[in-house]
Amino acid sequence: MLTFAAASLVLIMIPGPDQALITRSALAGGRRAGLLTMVGGALGLVVHVGAAVLGISAVLLASATAFTVLKVVGAVYLVWMGIATLRGARRTLRETEEDGTPPDDPAVGRYVRYGFLSNALNPKVALFFVTFLPQFLPTTGNVLPRAMALSLVFAALYLLWFSLYVVTVDRLGRVLRRPRVRARIEQVTGLLLIGFAVRLALQPS
Repeated sequence: MLTFAAASLVLIMIPGPDQALITRSALAGGRRAGLLTMVGGALGLVVHVGAAVLGISAVLLASATAFTVLKVVGAVYLVWMGIATLRGARRTLRETEEDGTPPDDPAVGRYVRYGFLSNALNPKVALFFVTFLPQFLPTTGNVLPRAMALSLVFAALYLLWFSLYVVTVDRLGRVLRRPRVRARIEQVTGLLLIGFAVRLALQPS
């Protein structure tokens, strides 16, 4: 369990689409938006956990066509988010207010959707639960309780790490939300999202 937790934490901490989207949300809508995006990401993980337990992920990964479709859809989504972030950077550069206060955003529910789709449409997450998780399961007996326990550990670590990350971004928010600083971060984030999309699209099926 400790080995699995350590390996999972390392994987979670590696920069990826989740971190880019959570950064984007935290800068745009503050701590609440960042946490909502994180919760959406965790819900996306639940989809893959359930699919892996039911064997759907294994079937998906065995089908080149199904894997390619999911990969393309996920890549298109990341490109769309990347372009939206780059456009947001241009709007930010036109701002003159530098008080560091996050803008009001009543439509906070969309942040949950951002995180959920990022993970739910990512075949690499399915690959993780089908290839990495079984290495820590017993070879005999009922493996379902053990699989669920390990999945809960992974989800808990995911929530813990990104909660700390969102709090850190929020505490630095007064500086990070200054129009010029925020615009530069949004530009980098948008390019990273597009880069992640390209890497996902080029991943062998």
